[in-house]
Amino acid sequence: MNSNRKTAIIVGVLYIVATVAGILSGVVLMPILEEPDNLMNVSVNENRVIIGALFELIMAVAVAGIAFMIYPILRQIKEGLALWYVGTRITEGALFLVGILGLLSISTLSQEFVKAGAPDASYFQTGGTLLLAASDRAFMLGQTVFCVGALMLYYLLYQSRLIPRWLSVWGLIGVPLFVVAGFLLLFGGDPNSTLSTLLYSPLGLQEMVFAVWLIVKGFNSSAIASKSAKTDKSEIK
Repeated sequence: MNSNRKTAIIVGVLYIVATVAGILSGVVLMPILEEPDNLMNVSVNENRVIIGALFELIMAVAVAGIAFMIYPILRQIKEGLALWYVGTRITEGALFLVGILGLLSISTLSQEFVKAGAPDASYFQTGGTLLLAASDRAFMLGQTVFCVGALMLYYLLYQSRLIPRWLSVWGLIGVPLFVVAGFLLLFGGDPNSTLSTLLYSPLGLQEMVFAVWLIVKGFNSSAIASKSAKTDKSEIK
């Protein structure tokens, strides 16, 4: 098995890990954080919050790992754009880490809230609301940066034919829909609504098909060979 084939498998696995971890974090955290009395809920379910934060950490590490693993292949197409892509995924992971810190801070605040006797209309509740809002905004910004990186990635893949062009086009179509869904949430949309599901699903499904394709088929070896040959010729000149 050559290095490009190994890279394709690792990238495919990382895509699946990032997606599954993101879904599990939502399943674990949303029932706790969406309730009106979320500070008390967080205090009672502290272990669940930590588990949810752990899933989000796994997601953040996986998305950064994808960029580093695929960069040596993308740089043969357009090195500058490949570097930009790596930068967007690092930024995305960093924003997710900010969101995780917000969640863990809410957990600490909730313990102090309980120790203080759960006072009504207190600064604890105000602080919890601000931390939750900051965490949510960090994740939304992370999603926006993810979309910028995804456009770069699928453009490079489309140009190079490293994967079938229909799969790259699917990604390029799904990204704008994903952006719209993110902005709807920013203005108070419901992440569980039918509209949000319809907007998120095309790219979510495409990434899973992309991941499975990489694991099963890998990158187009002839396209890689062609790009490598062109690179070698340019270096000789």
